[in-house]
Amino acid sequence: MRGPNAADKTLTFGSRTRAVDPGLDRARKPPVTLGTARMTAQRAEAPTTLVWFRADLRLRDNPALMAGLAGGGPVVALFVLEASEAGGRLPGAASQWWLHHSLTDLRQALRELNIPLLFRRGSAADVVPVVAAEAGAAAVVWNRLYDPAAQPRDAALKAALKEQGLAVQSYNASLLLEPWTITNGTGGPFKVFTPYSKAVRAGLKLQELTEPTRPQAMPKRVPGSDTLADWGLLPTKPDWSGGLANAWTPGEDGALAALSGFIEARLQGYAVARNLPGVPSTSRLSPYLRWGEVSPWRVWLAAAHAAACDPRLEDDVFVFHQELLWREFSHHLLHQAPKLATENWRQAFDRVAWRIDPAALKAWQRGRTGYPIVDAGMRELWTTGWMHNRVRMIVASVLTKHLLIDWREGEAWFWDTLVDACPANNPASWQWTAGSGADAAPYFRVFNPVTQGEKFDAQAAYIRRWVPELARLSDKAIHAPWAADSMELRKAGVTLGVSYPHPIVEHKFARERVLRAFEVLKAEAVG
Repeated sequence: MRGPNAADKTLTFGSRTRAVDPGLDRARKPPVTLGTARMTAQRAEAPTTLVWFRADLRLRDNPALMAGLAGGGPVVALFVLEASEAGGRLPGAASQWWLHHSLTDLRQALRELNIPLLFRRGSAADVVPVVAAEAGAAAVVWNRLYDPAAQPRDAALKAALKEQGLAVQSYNASLLLEPWTITNGTGGPFKVFTPYSKAVRAGLKLQELTEPTRPQAMPKRVPGSDTLADWGLLPTKPDWSGGLANAWTPGEDGALAALSGFIEARLQGYAVARNLPGVPSTSRLSPYLRWGEVSPWRVWLAAAHAAACDPRLEDDVFVFHQELLWREFSHHLLHQAPKLATENWRQAFDRVAWRIDPAALKAWQRGRTGYPIVDAGMRELWTTGWMHNRVRMIVASVLTKHLLIDWREGEAWFWDTLVDACPANNPASWQWTAGSGADAAPYFRVFNPVTQGEKFDAQAAYIRRWVPELARLSDKAIHAPWAADSMELRKAGVTLGVSYPHPIVEHKFARERVLRAFEVLKAEAVG
């Protein structure tokens, strides 16, 4: 599959040269100088457009921004930080850190186009009309969201603005296909991923990648703005963000660098290596997609271009595209079930008696379960705001199956600690692992954290990085230190119960316990 202008440019990746859309260049192009004073005057006379940014913090492939620029007049940009009662869930602490830096990057990028970015806090239903009036805007544009708070609010806001005589339009900037555009054979929404992914692939139409480069006339009326510092998005006492800063570069340039780096260095072999947390094998694009710093179309086409030039990559690209489609599927599920983060998709799970165990929950959160692969994952999350996807499944299984703790506790912890915490992907994936979600893993599937570690981190590179107190154990012993020879433990400096905990629960016991608890599900076919 080849996208628009695919043959116009090539990039050399290592020993391979591949056709790449020109829009994949990482460096932001310098603004184009306007040709004449007459053009500037004409554009200055055109009406002002207000562009409301949300989870689309980028210039490229941003249809709302392009619509604002197409008006020919000045553009004023706005980001509203909504209170939870007005706009759904506030971002968690790690996501707030990301948002601060992403908005800083966006403000500078927009400044190069003579577009001021305003920051306001409050209900968007109140703030957007006020800012539109203050800016003298004749039109308001934005890109759509799909979380439960956004959809009714946006519809009401659109109607209110139109009643005030403003032109209003919204666009799709976040998904390959929006939820209401694809249905199953009976006309309803898909609830199973495989047929859904096939239908999406069959219905995709290539989208043009765009990049604004021409600065607008400066707005004559620039309303006042909060400062980002006023919002207190960054941690201070204590400042725990050092690990995040070392691991990430929020913003559009960071997103494009991550995409190029993945295509160049890690796409080949992705189908297999993506399951190995001890090697750099994944795209690490999830936070950039969550905050809209890169469009899903740009990511999809970049991989497709690579496969078009090197057929050996076809299997890798297919699997990578499936991961993108799981993200899409999650958003479609959220559209069907607005309470996805708080209610079981499969109501039979309402009968499960989850355990309330604050001490076990805290041990899981802090990476002190005694299962090395689990503790490595939870410590990676705490330090970097991210966790390898295979390990996410393992730690989620241990919380819900071994500890028999409600998946909502895990979802809430991930919401607060992940830089890519998404209102769709986070609850959909948690429910999938617990067994309560759409097309979920069978409820009776209970991962053994020891064998999972042995299979996917055989040389324990991942465990040794994040659980350094076990680093001197052999590859065999490190996955189950409690079963290691006492002499080896002493030589490795490991004292169980002191330097590293005993397992929080024995696997066989935990499996039998959760299957007994899930007996209530047999009244309804699950999995």
